[in-house]
This record gives sequence, structure tokens and C-alpha cells, in this order.
Amino acid sequence: MNPSSRPPGSGPRRARQLYEATLSQLAEHGYDGLTIEGVAAASTVNKTTIYRWWRSKDELLTDALIGSDSLNLAVPDTGSLRGDLIGLVAEARRMLTSPDTAPTVAAAFAAAASRPALATMVKRFFADRLEREQVVFQRAVDRGELAADVDRQAVMDLLIGALWLRVMFRDEPVDEDFDGQVVDLVLAGVEQHRDRGAR
Repeated sequence: MNPSSRPPGSGPRRARQLYEATLSQLAEHGYDGLTIEGVAAASTVNKTTIYRWWRSKDELLTDALIGSDSLNLAVPDTGSLRGDLIGLVAEARRMLTSPDTAPTVAAAFAAAASRPALATMVKRFFADRLEREQVVFQRAVDRGELAADVDRQAVMDLLIGALWLRVMFRDEPVDEDFDGQVVDLVLAGVEQHRDRGAR
């Protein structure tokens, strides 16, 4: 099987261990300092085993970003769309601000921004997260809270984009109040869009 087409999470028995070692090495050394040899040493997994599953560090990094437990976003089920979206923003905020994960995220996306070849890594990461979040929107549609034709990706882009800009570019603090405020702003826009469509 072509490693780049392999479903995330597949790989050798110790794939999870490799993922965490990969992200740890990325956070510590940056993209340029990330090597298969370094991951092998940190994970105590033989280098030949790693190369059997991943042809390059880019392929390994892509799978690590998607399959790592440390970057996993728990999908909430609060009983309401607002509550679920606040929960998703809170999870993303944790990932972007926690000392355990923020350096990894910053290093990964800084590398992708300056290397067009890594664009696929970013696309796969966000596509995977959006797929996991679909259940939140489907539950809202089933409850009658949300029109079925709402652009779900746009909703998440607005929410996470606002968080990303505040944390990564403006370097301003965010807290639980921010989660609720940004969700309310986006949902107000969704409601106005629905009202215009009903006229």
C-alpha cells in the first residue's frame, strides 16, 4: 500500500508511540531538525521499521498530526449546537495554548506555510478534523436547530479562524468567555442567513 494513501492510525504496532515521538521531536527541533533517525532514537523503534511504513518524514509527520492522541479533538455532545460548538472551540483553544501541544502546532504549521510540498499535510489535517465534527452538525439538523444546507465548513472556519488569529498572530490571551462569544457571533450570522432564505 502506498503510505500516503494509508488511513491515519494504521502502521506498525507501535504507531502511536512513533507519532508522539515525531511530534515531540518537531516541537523540540523544528521541522528542519526533525529526522527519521531522531524519531527512531526517541521512540526506540528501528529506523528500518519506520522507513518500511513511511517513505519520508513528511509522510510520517502527516500521519502523526492526524493520528496522535495529543492533538485529538474530543467531539462533545451537550444536547445543543451552541454547547457543542463551544466545546469544540474550547478543545481547539486547549490545543493552541497548552504548553504540551502549542509548540508542536506552531512548528508544524510554520513549516507548512513556507513549504508548498507540505500543503497536503495541512489539508489532510483539517479535512480529518472536519469529518470528525460532522456529527455535531447532523445532530443539530436532526433537532431542528440548523438548516441542512448551512455551509458547515464555513462555520468551523469562522470559529477556529478567529481563535487562530487571536492566539497565533495577535498573541492575545483567550479564555472560556471567548469561546462563548465567538460561537454566539457565528450562530447569529447563521440565524440571519436562515431568516433571509426563508423570505
